[in-house]
Amino acid sequence: QVQLAESGGGSVQAGGSLRLSCTVSGYIHSTYCWAWFRQVPDKEREGVAGINRAGLTLSADSVKGRFTISEDNAKGTLYLQMNSLKPEDTALYYCAAVACGASWNFFSRWAYPDEYDYWGLGTQVIVSS
Repeated sequence: QVQLAESGGGSVQAGGSLRLSCTVSGYIHSTYCWAWFRQVPDKEREGVAGINRAGLTLSADSVKGRFTISEDNAKGTLYLQMNSLKPEDTALYYCAAVACGASWNFFSRWAYPDEYDYWGLGTQVIVSS
């Protein structure tokens, strides 16, 4: 059973940086694809960045050039480095995982929350202007 736990959220001023971590346990890492999502009240969960089994990454246009997703297989940890933060980045951030076989199209499906089987409880990020 896959278990995910996010950490690293907090309050920061605009222009600042945060690094979120997602500790992963109970899985065979090489068979999963991972992603970070975020959500604000009364809005749908939004895909922020994803990474597939080959280490290929994709990100939302709103965070391109500012956020970087990465993973450390040895530590079983997923990261989201967030730089040049803006007030509109304020949200609850979640990590998610899906068992992605050869037929799972990472390029077209990574940003859809319904595709993912496992979720953490989220970590809050607040960016003040």
